[in-house]
Amino acid sequence: MMSNISVRFARLSDAEAILRVYAPYVKHTAITFEYEVPSEEEFKERIRNTQKKYPYLVAVMDGRIVGYAYVGAFVGRAAYDWAAETSIYVDENCRKSGIGRQLYERIENICTEMGILNLNACIGYTEAGDEYLNNNSAQFHEHMGYRLVGQFHKCGYKFGRWYDMIWMEKMIGEHPECPLPVKNVNAVREALKEKYGLS
Repeated sequence: MMSNISVRFARLSDAEAILRVYAPYVKHTAITFEYEVPSEEEFKERIRNTQKKYPYLVAVMDGRIVGYAYVGAFVGRAAYDWAAETSIYVDENCRKSGIGRQLYERIENICTEMGILNLNACIGYTEAGDEYLNNNSAQFHEHMGYRLVGQFHKCGYKFGRWYDMIWMEKMIGEHPECPLPVKNVNAVREALKEKYGLS
């Protein structure tokens, strides 16, 4: 594990660097089912929309962004407010170095403080690995305590072949009869910075 990694909240000015991490996944893998690399402006808008309510984090090593993670609304109806969908991408040259774990641990800490109870991950999946997709993402999530809850077969088409999609979930809180409303990340941001060492 690399020890010289810091995790902080993303800034809009990070969009170009974050996009450099994401672009190879679009161009060369079926880890994301997106076909075209978004523009920097479009990516800024995605970050801005996420940050209206949810955390968006980056991992920095030697002054360079080497990974990012965020959560967003799960489905989007009011009854799902206590669940969130997670996303994570690590620089292709820095995988299996502990960056993903550090990002996800911070995301879980923040979501717990917000009052989110369930984390859900939507993951591309293949029964037989190929040059575009292996099942490392599913294995990583399992290692982080997620469990498989559903599989959709041949629902994603990319690079001239069909891929499955699985849902994995992790419960990070108890489910009371009357849960408190979920807090906006911006309402607890300063406390989170101090409590979890987020810069």
